[in-house]
Amino acid sequence: MKTRYKILLPALAVVAAATAWYVNRTPASPFDGVAAPAFTPALVRQGEQLARAADCVACHGLPGKPAFSGGLEMATPLGSIYATNITPDPQTGIGRYTLADFDRALRAGVAADGHRLYPAMPYPSYVKLTDGDVKALYAFFMAGVPAARQPNRESGIPWPLSMRWPLALWSAAFAPSGAFEARKDKDPLWNRGAYLVQGAGHCGSCHTPRGLVMNEKAYHDGSRLYLSGGLLDGWYAPSLRGDSNTGLGRWSEEELHQFLKTGRNRHAVVFGSMTEAFNNSLQFMPDEDLRAIAHYLKSLPGNPGKDGAAWQYQAATATGGTGAQTYLAKCSFCHGVDGRGQGQWIPPLAGSASSLASEGAASGINAVLNGSARVVAQGVPDAYRMPPFRNQLSDQQIADVLSYVRSSWGNTGGAVPAKAVRKLRKRTDPASSEVIVLQMH
Repeated sequence: MKTRYKILLPALAVVAAATAWYVNRTPASPFDGVAAPAFTPALVRQGEQLARAADCVACHGLPGKPAFSGGLEMATPLGSIYATNITPDPQTGIGRYTLADFDRALRAGVAADGHRLYPAMPYPSYVKLTDGDVKALYAFFMAGVPAARQPNRESGIPWPLSMRWPLALWSAAFAPSGAFEARKDKDPLWNRGAYLVQGAGHCGSCHTPRGLVMNEKAYHDGSRLYLSGGLLDGWYAPSLRGDSNTGLGRWSEEELHQFLKTGRNRHAVVFGSMTEAFNNSLQFMPDEDLRAIAHYLKSLPGNPGKDGAAWQYQAATATGGTGAQTYLAKCSFCHGVDGRGQGQWIPPLAGSASSLASEGAASGINAVLNGSARVVAQGVPDAYRMPPFRNQLSDQQIADVLSYVRSSWGNTGGAVPAKAVRKLRKRTDPASSEVIVLQMH
């Protein structure tokens, strides 16, 4: 027995020492010892376009505060974390970051002082960015963003859960490595779209299902799970694959391009965190990049075994029952008695992904309870905002009207229990400390 311990203890010591080295090491960067590039106007403009594509301001900004000065609260299962100041302020921002420091934070999730970043920072996607684009982003944040003195807030995650070193093991287990590699069997438009979706756009952060430790189950189109839809913090981000019912199967490539460019088409209008992505990012991107994204997404096959028979409209008369009565009184003026909406201005409920997917009930509940933020296109706010019904309808009334919508006009989403409404009402109560401020992306 003593002999066994004599063998085992040194082995454990070696493992412990190796683990300690690994979690505390500073990952290498290709920019170690490399001088910062010249901040030319062209390079700064390139970086600004990439920052738009990555929607950096959505997390690192607050209304009424300087852009990129941080402070946004993000709810996690462990507690709240706060986005940091990424302006070039030398005391509270990233003004003292070298190019290598910036690269490590962006693509490896390690800050300049060595602490690990939570994967709410989508470094598992940003790792696919090219060295040239990393240089451009660095140039933009150092020379194109005004410095703002805004101290960062400590996370609300209690010790010992707040220890950062386990994130190194999380990254080793779940985060991919290596820049994006173009496929020779695909055309340049497809490869550009794949690069933007998988890398800067980090679309999988919302639209890919997650595992038990909040890891995305896939990071590229080699898996059918990639962009197959995800439920995250009270919203259902639908499939971006070719699924006819729960994805983009019934959208043409041109309709998808229109949605990215204008925030709406005859199938849908942006809502939830997608509204922020459009308001802050998509509408400012070059049109050729939006077309590349649409081209790439339309190439992704659906999963017929999961999606079921293709949806077809079935006439339904909104009569009888509490759900039908509430729909007629509160919803039909905008969305139509027939559920078909008002062209591209007010989205249809008949055949929508949230009405056909079981997970879509979360988005329906959230939208009815809390409404939707205004779509701001070219500086003009949308006049057709979805209003909140939190104070007008009870949990049971919301459950009944959503159950009606999700079982009418050929929809197959299923019934919504009142307890699901009650739970999300509590989580999104502005007076509650548990309020969901922003989806992690």
